[in-house]
Amino acid sequence: MTNPGMMQLVLDLRSNGVADPIITAMERVPRELFVAQAFQDRAFENAALPIGHYQTISQPLVVAQMTEALALNDRCKVLEIGTGSGYQAAVLAPLCRRLYTIERHKPLMQEAEKRFDHLRIHNITTRFGDGSKGWPEQAPFDRIIVTAAAIDVPPVLVDQLAVGGIMVVPIGDDHHDQRLVKVVKLNKEETEISDLGWVRFVPFVEGTPSE
Repeated sequence: MTNPGMMQLVLDLRSNGVADPIITAMERVPRELFVAQAFQDRAFENAALPIGHYQTISQPLVVAQMTEALALNDRCKVLEIGTGSGYQAAVLAPLCRRLYTIERHKPLMQEAEKRFDHLRIHNITTRFGDGSKGWPEQAPFDRIIVTAAAIDVPPVLVDQLAVGGIMVVPIGDDHHDQRLVKVVKLNKEETEISDLGWVRFVPFVEGTPSE
């Protein structure tokens, strides 16, 4: 039987114009597995929720919008900066060939890895480290998604994006003035940037914390 909370979330996503293929991908991921026990009753709300370490699991509508903007196919090699709970990665994994994801908080990474194992998701490769450096050994990537707000489009990540590739990244230095942008790499020197609207993310931070 379909979870009533998921049914309502699907209606919310559809009313906001999210396409059916994205909704189908999200329906297959049990969001309650990625939410802390204290917030289980809110697992299917269209809202961001705390996951510890001053991080959040993103609002489902934003997850849908970012996923849709990536225009994924089953040949795409994807880099995610900011694994967090692993929810966004779990949504992306069935839509791409391979997903590489970096997290700077080791406990979050370890919990996400357990969730991937539990869900038998086998095309995700994880790394604990500084996401601001990207993953040069695996570059170039067909798609890059950043789940924290950078001051500007990170040049290091643009360099690791394949020509013709797409990056989706929140931009802004204030919680109240962040925009989600889509970056298309036209050639080695040029990009095309589109504004996808207002968002609210935790800041993009260099380095790893001492935990």
